[in-house]
Amino acid sequence: MVRNAIRAALVGTSLTLALLGGQAVAAPTESPHDTAAPEVLTYDAGGSAEFADAVDSGVNVWNESVKAVRLEPVKDGEQANVRIVADDGWPRAETTSLGNGTVYMGREAVQEGHDTIRIASHELGHILGLPDVKPGPCSSLMSGASAGTSCTNAKPDASEKAEVEENFAQGSAATEKFERTLVFQD
Repeated sequence: MVRNAIRAALVGTSLTLALLGGQAVAAPTESPHDTAAPEVLTYDAGGSAEFADAVDSGVNVWNESVKAVRLEPVKDGEQANVRIVADDGWPRAETTSLGNGTVYMGREAVQEGHDTIRIASHELGHILGLPDVKPGPCSSLMSGASAGTSCTNAKPDASEKAEVEENFAQGSAATEKFERTLVFQD
């Protein structure tokens, strides 16, 4: 019985090699990026006031959309990578380096009718290294307010996801590219 099983396996292997022109073919492997643990960025939403739920939703959008980076609430006594606060101005993000900075959840855009979850997700996109894409369609998260008040899409499109994956896959090389203070006024 064991001999028959071995013989069948050998015949199957020979047939496979013959069909492939005698060349062995390796199974696809995962890239190191697929198996690497994500970079964890912490955030402090303690100052986000009435936008706390929108911030949580915006964080979830990014955590579900990309693998190379993960946003998690800061633990007590630790300093966060990202601070999220509410103010009366227009929403904006001030980045100090890739994955670090302050998000301002501005009430002005909300008063005009813009979606709070889209605002949170968009501003976090800046922290993750994405620039504005204006004017732009609603399908582009980074089109921001230029998509109009009827746009509630809070999810990044495929190219935005790919850019964030690339930013964090490059590790310290990407961080050097972003080591300056940038303010994105949306």
